[in-house]
Amino acid sequence: MKTTTQLLGAVSALALVAMSSAPALAEGTSAGSTITNNVSVSYDVGGVTQNAATASDSFTVDRRVNVNVNYVGTATSVSPGETGAVVAFDVTNLSNDTIDLDLSTALNAGTAGNISNFLVYRDTDGDRVLSAAELAAGPITFLDEVGEDATLAVIVVADIGLNAANGDVFDVVLTANAHAGGGAGSLGSELVATSGANTAGVDTVLFDGAGATDGANQGDFSDTGTYTVAGAVVTVAKSSRVVSDPVNGTTNPKAIPGATIEYCITVANAAGGATATDVNVTDDLPFDVSYDSVFGTFINGDATCANGVAGGTFSTGTGPAGADQVLGNLDDVAAGQTRSLYFQVVIE
Repeated sequence: MKTTTQLLGAVSALALVAMSSAPALAEGTSAGSTITNNVSVSYDVGGVTQNAATASDSFTVDRRVNVNVNYVGTATSVSPGETGAVVAFDVTNLSNDTIDLDLSTALNAGTAGNISNFLVYRDTDGDRVLSAAELAAGPITFLDEVGEDATLAVIVVADIGLNAANGDVFDVVLTANAHAGGGAGSLGSELVATSGANTAGVDTVLFDGAGATDGANQGDFSDTGTYTVAGAVVTVAKSSRVVSDPVNGTTNPKAIPGATIEYCITVANAAGGATATDVNVTDDLPFDVSYDSVFGTFINGDATCANGVAGGTFSTGTGPAGADQVLGNLDDVAAGQTRSLYFQVVIE
C-alpha cells in the first residue's frame, strides 16, 4: 500500500494533510478530483494597508481501491443430483472511483468430483433466486462500470453430483478483483498500486482488507458461500420365507417345488437423512417361480413386512430377458422410517 503525504504551502503558512482510513469506510472524495487551497496575507507598511498577498495550491485526489464481497444468508441445503443450486453474494465497490470487478469462483472445501459447473449470474431483482429472466440473460465473468459505493447482487450456481452424501459440505469462494473502469462492455486492466513517490496525476492505492482466501491490499476481496447436502440415507433389503409346501403344509415347510415363498422388500431411511420421495420398487422375478395372484402384493408395510395394504402391479414379461416383474410405489420414507412391499410366489 502506498502512503501519500502531501505538503501544501502558501507564503509563510504550511498545511499538512495526512490521508489514512480503515477498509470499512466508503469511497470518500472521488479520484481525479482537484482540491484547491487558497491563502491571503494582509499587511501594513508605514501604517498603510497594502494589497494582500495571495497564493494557491492544488492537488489531484488519488484512487483508493477497496472492494467487498459478502455471502448472503446461511448454508444452502441441496440434494444429491440437484442442478443449478444457488448461493447468493453482494459485491460492493467501496473505492472512490468507478471500476470493473473481475469475478471468479473456486471450491475451497468438499469433494471436487461431487460438485461442478460453477456459473455466476446477476441477481437483478435482488431476491437471491435465479429467475427465468436472469437465466436467459446468461452468466457473467465480470461486473462492468461499478460506481462508487454501489452494491450489486450476484448468484453463484453449481450442480451437485449424485454421489454427494448426506451431510457433505461444499465451500465455494467468490472473489472480486478490481480492474480499471471507463470502458463500458469490456473488462479494464487490473489495478495495481502506484510505486514510488506521489505523482501529479491519479495514483492508485490498494486499500482492501483480507477476505476469505485473499490478503489485504491486493485489490481483491473474497467470501465463502456454503452448500450442505441433505440426502436420504436409503438402504434396501430383500428376504424370503417359506410359507407352506405340498407335503408339510405350514408346519416346518420346505422350499420344494410347489412350495409357496413370500418375498419381503424393505426400504429404510436412516435418522438424520432427508425424506425419500417417489419411492418406486421394481422386482424382477426368477424364471423358476410363478407369481401368486391370489395373495397379491402389499405395499407400505412395516419393517417386518406386515400391516401393508393391497397395491402394486404384476407385469408379465417386462423384465430383463422377458422376466415377470412386481412393481409398487411406496409412500414417502422419512428419516428413521422403514416401509415394505411383500408378495408371494410358487416354486415351479
